[in-house]
Amino acid sequence: MNLKDQVIAALRTLYDPEIPINIYELGLIYRLDIDDAGQADILMTLTAPNCPVAGSLPGDVERTVRAVPGVTGVKLELTFDPPWTKARMSPAAKLALGIDDMFVPPLPFRISR
Repeated sequence: MNLKDQVIAALRTLYDPEIPINIYELGLIYRLDIDDAGQADILMTLTAPNCPVAGSLPGDVERTVRAVPGVTGVKLELTFDPPWTKARMSPAAKLALGIDDMFVPPLPFRISR
């Protein structure tokens, strides 16, 4: 597993307290870049600016990523532009929450006479 995959696996251990989905599948991580030296550059958001974990989740993300073997540093930026919406959630997260606004192609059918 490469370093980026290890960092993603670590991010999947962190959860938003109001939504029982990990922050990676929830779509809170807008960008994750890791250079050859192991420096992680993360752009993330929260579900809302007044999120109850606004003061703690970014620090939790930084500590969790920094603990991944091979990561030499973490630069984390918090943004609300663009604002988070449920459209950023992975299909698996939407399915787990019962959000049914995903496009489902119609089944082929035949009209018989």
